[in-house]
Amino acid sequence: MAEIIEIRPLTINDYRQLMEAMKASYKNWSGSLWSPNAIDSLIEKFPEGQFVICSDQKIVGCALSIIVKYDDFGDNHTYAQITGKYSFTTHNTAGDVLYGVEVFIHPEQRGKRLGRRLYDARKELCEKLNLRAIVFGGRIPNYHKYADSMRPKEYIAKVKMKEIYDPVLSFQLSNDFHVKKVLTNYMPDDLQSKEYATLLQWDNVYYVSENDFKKRITRNVRLGLVQWQMRFYETIDEMFRHAEYFIDSISAYHSDFALFPELFSGPLMALIESKNEAESMRKLADYTNQIKDKFSEWAVKHNVNIITGSMPLLENDALLNVGYLCHRNGHVEKYEKIHVTPDEEKFWGLKGGRNIRTFETDAGLVGVLICYDIEFPELARILAEERVQILFVPFLTDTHNAYMRVRHCAAARAIENECFVAITGSVGNLPQVENMDLHYSQAVVFTPCDFAFPFNGIKSEATANTEMILISDVDLRLLEDLHFHGSVRNLLDKRNDIYSLQLKK
Repeated sequence: MAEIIEIRPLTINDYRQLMEAMKASYKNWSGSLWSPNAIDSLIEKFPEGQFVICSDQKIVGCALSIIVKYDDFGDNHTYAQITGKYSFTTHNTAGDVLYGVEVFIHPEQRGKRLGRRLYDARKELCEKLNLRAIVFGGRIPNYHKYADSMRPKEYIAKVKMKEIYDPVLSFQLSNDFHVKKVLTNYMPDDLQSKEYATLLQWDNVYYVSENDFKKRITRNVRLGLVQWQMRFYETIDEMFRHAEYFIDSISAYHSDFALFPELFSGPLMALIESKNEAESMRKLADYTNQIKDKFSEWAVKHNVNIITGSMPLLENDALLNVGYLCHRNGHVEKYEKIHVTPDEEKFWGLKGGRNIRTFETDAGLVGVLICYDIEFPELARILAEERVQILFVPFLTDTHNAYMRVRHCAAARAIENECFVAITGSVGNLPQVENMDLHYSQAVVFTPCDFAFPFNGIKSEATANTEMILISDVDLRLLEDLHFHGSVRNLLDKRNDIYSLQLKK
């Protein structure tokens, strides 16, 4: 019959079994063990923080903890200081950190991942109580074997690289704790560790500070992507009626964002009398401020943040390809296309912009890369290092192969940068407009590829080459969990020690 494993709260009646397991775990320990009064004090002050793990109802391990206001102690503390000389008077229900006082597993029960279960129980408690981190001083019991040949820093580095095995530190590193620093004289009785310890921390990605709680955003975000039909308009007001129809429809689904394609205002070029495409594009820029103001008005009216795709804008005699993030509170911010294609420069005279940045919204931190920009992974990585959550990509492609370049690169950016990527473009033909006559699009919302996401990295996609809106929900909490606990962790595992990416001033 299989053994029954159970985690339950510690009681003072468990003291005898607790001591039996502890003595077996600390055979070479020269200091004293927990007294009944100390255990009783812990249970009285913080009962939910004291766990035991049982095998067939027999205690084989435990995890003890308190809550502290960490700034009162800082990183340079001793075990005696932070536990109030083992009286636990330092326990503070108004604190912000769960401090680990003790964890052990009976040696006969090791290898069954029981310690991992105790750590997971602590993490769940930390999240439940909305504490920002778990912190504790960890022993390095094998250090005495190497103390004559290396300093603690070198020893820790070799344990991290798995060149040395330490029964405590190796286990803690495998459970997502990171070493903040080396403590000296942390526990004077710890002769195996030569009185050194590692200060370890696990960050609660769901922690919300009191100030942040007041402005906490909705974690489930709804996106509305407009797959825009290119058609002839006799007036700009006709185009405005068409655009507001889509915004109104997206708003009716209570969406947080509406995304339009790159150069969606291109049909207006049919109304412009000009000698060539470059002149038409410059005259199209005359409409841009009017379109921006109208979209900003609609963002407030329909209560949706609007990413306006892109439009030409003349700045200091340079023709740029820009767009606007029209917040639903009336605020407007501009983004620029950094890379222009050879044809865009040749036929329209467009020039690349210089500004790349993220945008704080009421529904997450977002970035915008216009079409060709998504094919340059450095830009998305710069935004990812600012922890962008949603990357919007308005595009304009004429052929299927051009579209596939955008699509495949967008999918890669979602995986590389642990974010959602939403792309949309235009469909239909514009025979009246030179060099903007054909269009191909299939709007898609891409995700990372991990267990919490669709296996193929596609949250939703539109019907190709059909005018429509694509509504899709994304859960930003999944990104936070992926960042620290994903099967792979692209951002955490990046080798900053041998390469880096820097945005020039």
